[in-house]
Amino acid sequence: MIIHLVFFTMLPTADGATGTENAEKLVRMLRSLPDAIPEIVELQAGNDFSRSEASYDVGLLTKFTSRQDLETYRIHPEHQKVIEFVKATTSGRAVTDFET
Repeated sequence: MIIHLVFFTMLPTADGATGTENAEKLVRMLRSLPDAIPEIVELQAGNDFSRSEASYDVGLLTKFTSRQDLETYRIHPEHQKVIEFVKATTSGRAVTDFET
């Protein structure tokens, strides 16, 4: 199983909305991806509630059967739309991919 983890830090304001509003929109966008990308085995996304110094604003966990399925996801047009939104509304992100 391939695990793809991403953590996002939202800009305070961007794209005509607050960081909180954009975080909520990002989570909705992410949660819609399994309907469009069949290679996604599992997807979980949510807004951070702990608000600690080490926290990011949004977390994403996705699972794939193979590295090729992860690559298909990365280049899929619906995922690319999310990436464009991320570029416009975030100040940083952390990503890790690993195999279990």
